[in-house]
Amino acid sequence: MLQLPPLSLYVHIPWCVQKCPYCDFNSHALKDAIPEQAYVDALLDDLRQDLHLVQGRRLHSIFIGGGTPSLLSPEAIARLLAGVERLVPFEADIEITLEANPGTVEAGRFRGFREAGVNRISIGVQSFQPDQLARLGRIHDPEQARFAAREAASVGLNTFNLDLMHGLPEQRLEDALQDLEQALSLAPPHLSWYQLTIEPNTPFASRPPALPEDEVLADIYEQGHALLLARGYRQYEVSAYARPGHEARHNLNYWRFGDYLGIGCGAHGKITLPLEGKLVRTVKVKHPKGYLEPGRPYLDQYWPIAPQDLSLEYFMNRLRLFEPIPRDEFCRLTGLDPERLSAPLSEAMRLELLVEDEQHWRVTPLGRRFLNRLLDLFIGD
Repeated sequence: MLQLPPLSLYVHIPWCVQKCPYCDFNSHALKDAIPEQAYVDALLDDLRQDLHLVQGRRLHSIFIGGGTPSLLSPEAIARLLAGVERLVPFEADIEITLEANPGTVEAGRFRGFREAGVNRISIGVQSFQPDQLARLGRIHDPEQARFAAREAASVGLNTFNLDLMHGLPEQRLEDALQDLEQALSLAPPHLSWYQLTIEPNTPFASRPPALPEDEVLADIYEQGHALLLARGYRQYEVSAYARPGHEARHNLNYWRFGDYLGIGCGAHGKITLPLEGKLVRTVKVKHPKGYLEPGRPYLDQYWPIAPQDLSLEYFMNRLRLFEPIPRDEFCRLTGLDPERLSAPLSEAMRLELLVEDEQHWRVTPLGRRFLNRLLDLFIGD
C-alpha cells in the first residue's frame, strides 16, 4: 500500500536580469518591471487549485527558485508566504529557502526576506574570479558575493548556502582550489559545489567553451573534496556538502522520493495518490505571459508515472544521497512488489556496486564511480 511521504512546495520565479549562457532553467531576461502583485496573486491561485493534492499534510519545506527570486521585494515574499500558510499549514520547523543573486542584493534586503519568513538563503556565487564571472554571464563581482555571504551570516537566518562551480572554462587546479578557499573563508554552513556541465539548447552548447581536461577535473574534485572534509564538511549528496545539522531539508525530501507541489511558470511537481494507487507528475504553464493570462489553467501537463519506470525514478533520486537506503522504503513509496527488484539487485551485488544487510542497501565506492551503470540495471525493471 502506498504511503504519503512528506510534502514540500517549489515556487518558481522566472525572471533574471540577464540569461546566463550555461543556464537551461526556465528563466527570462527582464524587459520591464516585474508584475509582483499579479504574479503573487497567480501563485496563490495556482496553489489553491492544487489543494486537493495536499491530502491533509503540512508543508515540510518551501524552496523559492528561479530565475532570480531576490529580484522580488521582501514585501512580495511576505505576502506570498503568508498566503501560502493560510492555504496549507506549515510544520513547526519548516525550512523556507530563497535563491539570491549577489548582484541583486543591497544592504538590508536579506533582513527583509528573513522578516518575511525566509530562514535559509541560497546565494549563487559560482566563482570569485572576475574573468570567470564574465564568461559565465554573471552580473555580480567578487566583492558583491562576499558582501552577500556576510549579510546572510549576520541577519539571523537558520542557515545559508553558497553555490560554487568548478570545471569552468580553461580553469586550472589552483584556480578551482582558490575559489573553494574563498568560499570556505566565508564559513557557509552549506556548500553546493558542482561541476559545470554543457546543457542542450544553451549558448554554451552552440558555442562550447574550452573546458579542463578529464585529468584536471579529477584532480579538482579529489583535492577539493579532501579540503572540504578537512574543514569539517560532510558530503551528504552528490554535489552538496554541509556542516552537521545544516543539510538542506528540501533537497533531502526530493532525493528521498518525497512529494512536492510546484507552482509558478514551468514548475514541476510529484505527488503520491494512495487511494488511486499511483504517483503523478505535474507541470505548469511555462511562459509568464501565458501563466498570467486571465482564465487560463495553470496546469499544462499531468501524467501518472508508469509502473515500469518507477524503480528507475526511485533510484535516480535515492542514489544521489550518501546514506543507506531503507529496504522497506521502496515498497512504501512506490507501491511496487519488492520482488521486481530481485534481478537488478542481484546483478548490482554481483558487480559489487551495492551491498545489503537486513535493513539497508548501500552503494559501494565502486558503485559511486559507476553510478550510471548501476542505474541502468533498473531501467524497465
